[in-house]
Amino acid sequence: MSTVLTVSQINTYIKSIVDSDFNLKNIYVSGEISNFTNHYRTGHFYFTLKDSNAAIKAVMFRSAAERVRFEVENGMKVIIRGNISVFERDGVYQLYCEDMIPDGQGALNLAFEQLKKKLYEQGMFSDEHKKPLPQFPKRIGVITSPTGAAVHDILTVLERRYPLAEVVFEPVAVQGENAAPQIVAAIERFNRLNACDVLIVGRGGGSIEDLWAFNEEAVAHAVYDSQIPIISAVGHETDYTIADFVSDRRAPTPSAAAEIAVPDYRELLYTLDKALDSMMNAVLSQIGGRKALLAQSEKHLSALSPQKRIMQYADFADMLAQRMNAAVSRTFSRFQSETVFCASRLESVSPLKTLERGFAVALDEQGNAIKSAARSGVGDEIGVRLSDGELRCTVNAIIMNENETERNNK
Repeated sequence: MSTVLTVSQINTYIKSIVDSDFNLKNIYVSGEISNFTNHYRTGHFYFTLKDSNAAIKAVMFRSAAERVRFEVENGMKVIIRGNISVFERDGVYQLYCEDMIPDGQGALNLAFEQLKKKLYEQGMFSDEHKKPLPQFPKRIGVITSPTGAAVHDILTVLERRYPLAEVVFEPVAVQGENAAPQIVAAIERFNRLNACDVLIVGRGGGSIEDLWAFNEEAVAHAVYDSQIPIISAVGHETDYTIADFVSDRRAPTPSAAAEIAVPDYRELLYTLDKALDSMMNAVLSQIGGRKALLAQSEKHLSALSPQKRIMQYADFADMLAQRMNAAVSRTFSRFQSETVFCASRLESVSPLKTLERGFAVALDEQGNAIKSAARSGVGDEIGVRLSDGELRCTVNAIIMNENETERNNK
């Protein structure tokens, strides 16, 4: 009678045969992925690899799946390195995958394009989200390797262009498995402590593998979520990473990032000098204009000033007084001339003049001129007025002219 075997024994036997066949070890298999399942709880990949004529089940455990840089999708053509073995429980042979690369395209390039498309569709590259860089930063944060040329270039440019700024440096790994977590932690720390005004994140050039830390989705989200403006400075001018697209400003090199982060103090001094000259010219121009306006206003006010009016009236009064004095003087001179003339005329007919020629005037006791001898009597006191004085006399006799005597006799 033949030996009766259990299902488990058969599956174990077949597995041992398959596992001992070195032709099924470390083989490369190409095909198209279908029925893909990413078991998020365990991290394992389950899928079917097929071509136009056949199919084989495949599994990629978490330890290997974590090394896959791109998003695995149904319909994707890939090349897989792995081993053929038997899953004893189901009696199914399948491909146990160790590595996976896109067929016809590099895995990292594919991963880059996939993540770029994903983040673009999420709006993480939008210009609306990008923050402006501060014009005069007081503190500049730098996240890069402490041993590469990038940090030296950045510090040299900052010292030359803007020595007033303080540099806050956070050393991190910029390639390898630990690079992305360290970069993320450094960005978060700068934001948590508000340690700077602008942040430079980057490294020097290298291959896509060397720069890959800056293509990690975690780094992209850290850059996007940063409240501090970030300048991405990864690689050389032709190198582009996901961090470049997400950051607020992309610099072609670390040195260029330092130039973008700060102004050149020499240009600032030149600009300040020009601004000072312009300001002084403007002030002087304003002063000149105000002086001219003030002079014009003073001229108008002077014309309307009560004091000016008073002075004008005073000048007018002085003129009138001079004219009046001149008129009075002329009138006085005329009257004086006329008076002198009249006095001369009067003097020529004055009795005094007659007296000076030897004549005298007899005066009665009242001082009236005695015009007739008949008006006096013997013994009367009379005065005789001479040119230089007066005589007091007594009438001793009255002798009448012959004609008067005859007139009196008649």
